[in-house]
Amino acid sequence: MLRYSCETTTFAALLLSFDSLLIAADSTLRTLSGASHAGRPCPVAVEPAPILDDARRRLSGALMRVNHVGEVCAQALYTAQALTTRDERLRRQFEHAAREETDHLAWTQQRLRELGARTSLLNPLWYAGAFGIGLVAGRLGDAVSLGFVVETERQVEQHLEQHLSRLPDADGASRAIVQQMRDDEARHGAQAQAAGAAALPAPVRWAMQAAARVMTSTAHHL
Repeated sequence: MLRYSCETTTFAALLLSFDSLLIAADSTLRTLSGASHAGRPCPVAVEPAPILDDARRRLSGALMRVNHVGEVCAQALYTAQALTTRDERLRRQFEHAAREETDHLAWTQQRLRELGARTSLLNPLWYAGAFGIGLVAGRLGDAVSLGFVVETERQVEQHLEQHLSRLPDADGASRAIVQQMRDDEARHGAQAQAAGAAALPAPVRWAMQAAARVMTSTAHHL
């Protein structure tokens, strides 16, 4: 009887692992193929949008491309973390955050189309790098994994604040999206902190900042 119970438990664990892998693969394909769909309506500007001149349109397109790359990375990070944690409650938290990040992904992609701009040519590379970081963080334990979320969301929130100061005043559509993204990222970071995040060592935080600068400067053009 004991052996049967152990075999049943092992088989159930294998099924759960296989199911998680399928979910991760589906998320990867949707993210990189541009097939993501938002669960919430896209934020809209209060005032009617004026016509942007070419220079402002190009600037908005470049900034929103960078923001889209950030959401590609967020999908990869949360998917990998949900895959590695053994805490079911924490897995649900990661998956919920990933769904809200999917909204961001769809909103920024839609705005890029409206601006006549494209997504980054290096999205598969960004996704692979962030997924790898998520796997490593998850393997180091839930506290460290949550610490990566806190630090990532803190940096993203600062980055979005900078974009709000750089986006043309006339581009209310992009500004409305970025403002909602900023609020969501701040909440994700606070939730991760409350769930027991460990503080990351300063060298790790500096490395994350350096990697983010490389990503944002490259994605601005590519």
